[in-house]
Amino acid sequence: MTTVAPARTRGQVAEIRRAAERAHLRRRLLWWALAYSVLIVAGVAAILPFLYVVSLSLKHTESLIEYPPRWIPIPPYYGNYAAIIHHDLFLRWFLNTLIVASSVTVIKLVIDPMAGYAFAKMDFPFKESLFMLSLSMLMIPLAATLIPMYLLVRGLGFQNTYPGLILPGLAAPMGIFLLRTFMEQLPKDLENAARLDGASEPYIFARIILPLCKPALVTLAIFTFLTQWVAFVWPLVIAPDPNMFLLTTGLSSFKAQYRVDWGLVAAGMVLVLLPTAVAFVLFMRQFIAGSLAGALKQ
Repeated sequence: MTTVAPARTRGQVAEIRRAAERAHLRRRLLWWALAYSVLIVAGVAAILPFLYVVSLSLKHTESLIEYPPRWIPIPPYYGNYAAIIHHDLFLRWFLNTLIVASSVTVIKLVIDPMAGYAFAKMDFPFKESLFMLSLSMLMIPLAATLIPMYLLVRGLGFQNTYPGLILPGLAAPMGIFLLRTFMEQLPKDLENAARLDGASEPYIFARIILPLCKPALVTLAIFTFLTQWVAFVWPLVIAPDPNMFLLTTGLSSFKAQYRVDWGLVAAGMVLVLLPTAVAFVLFMRQFIAGSLAGALKQ
């Protein structure tokens, strides 16, 4: 004789559902706790070297070798910053860096959107081949092009000049790739409607496409400015004149043969990194929006 299992009551079904929801909530909380723990550890590991440099910059040279080391110097020593700011050539180095970084950024904000628009919205022979050729420059390391680029720039008479520092930075194809990817996601109905109204290609590019590319343009501006602000190898090679040093190459000159004033170097590093950190914080939202342009499809 077979027996039939009694049907579950409504209360039992509700209890089973609540238990399943609690188990799901516990799994989600565990996952979020794990994710946030990894992010916190990664954030601490990323910011710890900068905090250590700040700590070194606020110490006197004699206190740098004390053991155990103190993270928070009491009282803080501001003589390193005063020595950096009052250095004979520091303001000249700061001006050189500002001129080079700003010039490269402004010029790339002009030429890269035009190239990105051509590759994204226009048809011409060998378009994909030319685009892949420009992207292939990303795979060539600086060490492979340093000597030919130096000989070319020196042959043009641009050694120890602003054009020699600026022109090689304009050849980076990352901005073209970023803007082409962003422009390809824009709806074609806008430009097609403008063409039906008789708008020319320059008008469509300047009045319709560019205003929609603001996140990508901000991302390109920040990325280019930061890259040029902390550039070291190329300025060191092409501009050996101390009057044409950038901040990075100028700080490297503080290292003597037998002695290095690490407190002075650390103060200089903080002054170099501070403008870039402020710029990133101010434009962080646009930078993230532009950086995700190639990851999200409409």
